[in-house]
Amino acid sequence: MKPTDRPVDQPTPERPFDADELLGRILTEPSFPAQILIVAARLMASSTDPINPWTLHQRLTTAEDAICGILPDPVRTDASSRARAALPPLGGAPQWQYATTLREIAGSL
Repeated sequence: MKPTDRPVDQPTPERPFDADELLGRILTEPSFPAQILIVAARLMASSTDPINPWTLHQRLTTAEDAICGILPDPVRTDASSRARAALPPLGGAPQWQYATTLREIAGSL
């Protein structure tokens, strides 16, 4: 690996590590559990079918793979557990309506 092959956001002698910049990024990006709920909501947004446990599980699993697929297992497990713990009751609402609720919850995670 040549020094020029580093990812753009990695520190270099010409551009040293900037803790303030990194902290700003961390504080403005949604948490992994929030990102899982946001992606799951996007997957449900256009469906008028009622939400059910199987569909919800499929959407969450797809979102977890997309968001946490390359992360270590403990991080993935924690993010998944926190996202699933925040889920509202199903209640048979249409998926698009449940998706709206998921987006609201994601904002508080």
